[in-house]
Amino acid sequence: MAILEIKHVSKFFGGLAANADVSFTMTQGMIMGLIGPNGAGKTTLFNCITGYYPPSKGEVLFKGKLMNGLEPDMVCKLGMARTWQKVRPLAKMSVQDNVMVGALCRTGSLKKARELAMEQIMVVKLEHKADFPAGRLTIGERKKLEVARVLATRPELLLLDEVMGGLNPSESEEIIQLILDIKKQGITQMVIEHDMKAIMRISDRIVVLNSGEKLTEGSPQEVVNNPEVVKAYLGDFHA
Repeated sequence: MAILEIKHVSKFFGGLAANADVSFTMTQGMIMGLIGPNGAGKTTLFNCITGYYPPSKGEVLFKGKLMNGLEPDMVCKLGMARTWQKVRPLAKMSVQDNVMVGALCRTGSLKKARELAMEQIMVVKLEHKADFPAGRLTIGERKKLEVARVLATRPELLLLDEVMGGLNPSESEEIIQLILDIKKQGITQMVIEHDMKAIMRISDRIVVLNSGEKLTEGSPQEVVNNPEVVKAYLGDFHA
């Protein structure tokens, strides 16, 4: 079953096409990797999917519903949530209170929101820091907090934007395991990531963007062996 359909999506800023005629479909429960050079249009596409930008052309369909023109809060309530490259927690608030902000998307009860928040804090293994001010967390812990906060919105589709960016190998491994654990919950995920070894491990399929356009799509092995992808992006990794 298709949970997300991207149909000929373009996004223009003035005369510049950040995305140009991008199309692909995601089935429920899969992990889709989204890769490409810096400036390829990956984050812009995330913004078009989740309501931060309206597509200039094309359609975004979530569970068959047209999402064009919906505000991000409504997109979130419908079951689609995203993280950001630069994590910006509410620094003076505790980890649990930060995650409660996400949980309040689903309930007006502070008691229930606190329970939902604690559930997700345990998923990302930050329960020992639940009462810590978020501003005192390490970058790796902040990335986990960001994931916990969006999980607390109870998404059916989770979009992760460079959630391993800036992490050491041990921290990255923890995030990889977290992504795979989230998949076991039945949550569909789209992941922007530059770490090709990580993206190869977690992805069922990969879409490659280059200069705003879809260069190719396929299984991880098909993508890594595609000469156009090697030339445009992979280079040394493939060698």
